[in-house]
Amino acid sequence: MVIDGSKQSKKNIKSMLHWDVNNGIARRSWARNDEAIFAIKRAMEQNEHLKVTIPNLAEDALIDKIIK
Repeated sequence: MVIDGSKQSKKNIKSMLHWDVNNGIARRSWARNDEAIFAIKRAMEQNEHLKVTIPNLAEDALIDKIIK
């Protein structure tokens, strides 16, 4: 990427920063971090183009029962 002070360059930087931040939040949400799940849901409400799969949480006891 070339940062040359142009309007397109500014637009690219904003887009990349937005993507990078939300990618980090998404990874944390997939690790079952409640605050990250809340944050990525809010980010998706604010940006209709952002699509992130939200994890389906299950009780640890249920997982243990299934695995045994």
